[in-house]
Amino acid sequence: MSQMTCKSLAIITLAGVIIQMIGLSLFVWGFFPVKPALTGVSGPESYRAPAFDSDENYGNISLPPHQLRSLYQDLSGIPPSFDRLILLVIDGLPAEFVLGKDGNPPRKAFMEAMPYTQSLLANGMAIGYHAKAAPPTVTMPRLKAMVSGAIGGFLDVAFNFNTQAMADDNLLGQFSSIGWKMVMHGDDTWLKLFPGLFTRHDGVSSFFVKDTIQVDQNVSRHLVDELSRDDWNLLILHYLGLDHVGHIGGRTSLLMAPKLAEMDEVVKMIHTSILTRENDQGWTLLVVVSDHGMTENGNHGGSSFEEADSLALFVGLRGHVSDYKSATQNTVQQVDIAPTLALLLGVPIPKNNVGVLIAETFDQLKDDHQLRALELNSWQLFRLLDAQISCLSCANISLNDFSDGQPSITTECNDSLEKMFCRLYMNAAVLHSTWKSKKVSQSSSWEDYNSTVIAYHKFLKTASEWLSSRATDKPVDLLAFGVTAMLLSCLVLLSLTLHMGREINLVEKLHHYHSNNDMQMCFLDEIFVLGVILILVISMASSSMVEEEHYIWHFMTSSLFLILLRKTVQLLPAQNSLSKGTKNFKFQMCSVFVLLISGRILRGCHQGGVNWTHLPDISKWLENSGGVHVKTVQLVSVKYQENAFARSSYGATISAQMIYAVLGSTTVGTAVLLPWFMPIQISKVGSSRDIYSSISVPSDVKDKSLLMALKDSLYVIGWAYIFCWCLLQLLLQQPINAMPILLLLVQILTSLLHFSYSGLHHKEWVEISALYFLGMAGHFALGNSNSLATIDVAGAFIGISSHSTLLSGVLMSIITYASPLLVLFALVVYMSVKGCLVTQNVDSGHLLQTMLGLPCLVPLTLNSILLTAYTIVLLLMRNHLFVWSVFSPKYLYVCATSVCIYVGIFVLATTGTYTYLVLGKRKMMQVSIINDRR
Repeated sequence: MSQMTCKSLAIITLAGVIIQMIGLSLFVWGFFPVKPALTGVSGPESYRAPAFDSDENYGNISLPPHQLRSLYQDLSGIPPSFDRLILLVIDGLPAEFVLGKDGNPPRKAFMEAMPYTQSLLANGMAIGYHAKAAPPTVTMPRLKAMVSGAIGGFLDVAFNFNTQAMADDNLLGQFSSIGWKMVMHGDDTWLKLFPGLFTRHDGVSSFFVKDTIQVDQNVSRHLVDELSRDDWNLLILHYLGLDHVGHIGGRTSLLMAPKLAEMDEVVKMIHTSILTRENDQGWTLLVVVSDHGMTENGNHGGSSFEEADSLALFVGLRGHVSDYKSATQNTVQQVDIAPTLALLLGVPIPKNNVGVLIAETFDQLKDDHQLRALELNSWQLFRLLDAQISCLSCANISLNDFSDGQPSITTECNDSLEKMFCRLYMNAAVLHSTWKSKKVSQSSSWEDYNSTVIAYHKFLKTASEWLSSRATDKPVDLLAFGVTAMLLSCLVLLSLTLHMGREINLVEKLHHYHSNNDMQMCFLDEIFVLGVILILVISMASSSMVEEEHYIWHFMTSSLFLILLRKTVQLLPAQNSLSKGTKNFKFQMCSVFVLLISGRILRGCHQGGVNWTHLPDISKWLENSGGVHVKTVQLVSVKYQENAFARSSYGATISAQMIYAVLGSTTVGTAVLLPWFMPIQISKVGSSRDIYSSISVPSDVKDKSLLMALKDSLYVIGWAYIFCWCLLQLLLQQPINAMPILLLLVQILTSLLHFSYSGLHHKEWVEISALYFLGMAGHFALGNSNSLATIDVAGAFIGISSHSTLLSGVLMSIITYASPLLVLFALVVYMSVKGCLVTQNVDSGHLLQTMLGLPCLVPLTLNSILLTAYTIVLLLMRNHLFVWSVFSPKYLYVCATSVCIYVGIFVLATTGTYTYLVLGKRKMMQVSIINDRR
């Protein structure tokens, strides 16, 4: 069999990885494009009916703000209900905390913490809504939804950390066009979305989640002054403290009730100011909203009820709310806020809005004004439908085609979808026209009015649901090219892995290493690993299995080590002949039992997944037991964690930065300098970690000195990687994860010792696969899942004195992928404790190829198979009900895992290659010196 050179292997592997990265980028760009939006902004044409027989082109009307405001009032036919708006945003506040859930009031502690807000609801002075937020439930896309009524692209979850100016039509732009003066205090996301729009502002970063006090005090200190001024029309107050409390301690945090009480005082202060200044300032509307909710752990980003349950509370409406239940048990979509505020405040509805006005907020208006509001909303949605459905043409429909509200449609478009929208729209228009005619003749009735309202709501709801759920058109050629590239990459990496496996297997056969009995027993573990991959691929098509993927990894990892235990027992008769073999057997048995016990404990640390987070586990027990039990399993992170929660964390930040510097310099210094100082002894005595000697070595390393020095160097460097990485995790992870980190370290140590004593009884690719499985099981044991809500945002800002998207993203990745990267770093040690099989008459580069080949290729191949398979699954599930709530978040995790594998393999390959080159150069220098002396 022809051998592949080390250089050829490296080039082909790199080419396969690059092809995979290109294919992945193309697929992500094609599957998650930026949602298309209509260009321009709504203007006077919004108050005219859509033209069926010609394209609308009213041109850009440039008028002074006061004239444009008057024009809007004349065209709208609805008198503005308010002339000032106070938008109070309480970040992360679940509506359940204020309005209750399923007909039940909020928790007693929460109700007692917000007495003034509850009194407003009880007295009919406010009406609240559970405003369902669309995923991803993070701040930036949710703010966009509230001010534009549009649902952004799914990748807005990534843009949330690097907010750009908003270019789409939105309420703030409409307010600015009519001359409104706007002021903002709080989350600086508003300043990034709307730069230069606020006359006064004081922004704070939303990502320093350790701060729960100053971040809100910075807003409240402006309240008295702003409420006394009359030089603004829109006042935005965005409080971040409650969201930060959730990130730190979850919904049940001891800080939650005091923070709610603080927000209640803010509501009281604002509403009292409105009441006292109402006579000379006109009508001011107070709207209390939240961008998203939070899980029991205080995180968000997914699509669960707890995360999507945001608040919309209207205070100051002149309508009458009959009872407390009517004021609290209402559900709307978060995007419904935009058209509601637009019509209440006298500006056009934003062009890309998909929301429906909240009917109860217009109860103070006359019947004709309420119908006019519904008409304007239906015109806007019809225009949006017309832009997205090429065949939507109602040109042949006349109002005379309807009799008693029942349409008789003959259109040029035969598709049922277009016909349905035309029928619903025209039905509402006919009923409205009929009602106006009857009103002129004073023959209209309540039934006529009610039928018109129902018809409008039926069209609005149907159009809104279709526009909200409609998948953006995806470029088929781009997706096909991306999938093809990933398939090609997968085949390349798989072929290389098989080639390396066959080459090693050939060397074993040439030297008659395996007995016939060994050959009969060596297939079960290999078949099981292949079966695990097949099960993972099949399970990806099930939304439930995606949500509870951790069960598969824990079960399969434990089963694989049980199979290795069985194999060890079967090999006992062959080892009994040697006393050393019996000792090794006992040690291998003990190591497997340690792996199984530690794995079971790790599984119990975080076993809730996505749907079963309410079940008890070790992490919840530690949280409920208090700090004493947590400190017993923490090592070095307690001191920093305590300081980080202090009011002034400057000292803690400096301490964390010093720890970063020490760990970084230790790791890099060891990897760079150790090969230059590792002794190269001219001796044929094997290393103590070389449990079995290599069968043969190249002639230029015949005394094994280079091989032993290489192994010794990698051994020390690998453990430096492992220990420094674990210490870093103790600093960054949640306190309750200190014990899982320790158990992962125990598993790594035990696995490496087990594989070193097993010799060649296990295939190398099986051992590396087992380590890969350990890393993925540990990933879920640290509390991660396939929901974006489990990402630990709090730890991503430890040691950062000023906000940095890059640094925070790096720390977040380090926390999330602590376990997989730990395993990849452990492969450096694995290379040093395993034997090196090479054939005769080869160059020394083959030594490097044999040592690095499978440790690099197996993780890349396993990840490539899973990545490619899930890409195909996502493509097939593009119209599935859970495509955005389950499959898409999982795909983001798969992409991030791929990046993690790339980084880990890069470190592994770079470390091995650099160490080999340095030692080889030193070896040549020693030989040259010896020759000169001769």
